[in-house]
Amino acid sequence: MSMDDPTLSIRFADLEDINTIGYLAQQVWPKAYKDILAPAQLAYMLNLFYSPASLRQQIVAEKHSFLVAEEEDEPIGFASWSKVGGGRADGAARGARVEAGVYKLHKLYVLPGRQGKGLGKAILGFIVEDIVPQGARALQLNVNRHNKAKQFYEKMGFAVIREEDVDIGQNYWMNDYVMEMKLGVR
Repeated sequence: MSMDDPTLSIRFADLEDINTIGYLAQQVWPKAYKDILAPAQLAYMLNLFYSPASLRQQIVAEKHSFLVAEEEDEPIGFASWSKVGGGRADGAARGARVEAGVYKLHKLYVLPGRQGKGLGKAILGFIVEDIVPQGARALQLNVNRHNKAKQFYEKMGFAVIREEDVDIGQNYWMNDYVMEMKLGVR
C-alpha cells in the first residue's frame, strides 16, 4: 500500500468526521493497549481523548489538524497534529523549552488488520508534506514506553529525546517516550 495505491485516500478531516474517528479509536485502542493499560484506564482514556466533545475541542479550540485514511471509501486510520506554541507543547513537561518550527503528532492509528502495509508511513508522509511548507523543523510525539509502535517510529526516522510521565487525572499516568524527527526546512 502506498500513496500510489488508487484504493487508498488520505484526506483532511473535519467536524463531520468526529464519529468516524471515535469509532476507529474504539476498534484500535483495545488491541493496541490491551497488554499495557488496565481496562479501567483504557476506558477512561478513550473517553478523555475520543468522546465527541473532546474531539470537537481538539479540532475547534486546540486547532489540531486531523486526517482520515480510507481504502475504497472505508475508514481504516486517522491521525492528528498541531504546531507547538505558546511556550509549551501539548502534554510537554512543565518548563520544557519549545523551539520554533516544532509540531506535535498527537495521534496516528491504523486498524489492526491494516497495519504493516505502509499506511502509517503514508500518513506520516501526508503530515510532513502539510507542515514542512509551514516552516516545520521537527515533528515530535509521545509514545507509551511499552508500546511496540516505538519501533515503527524509529524506522520512520524518530529518535527518543526524553522520557515523560504525564498526569491525565483519576490517578492515571501516561508513561511515555518523547520522540522527534528532524525535518528539512525548505
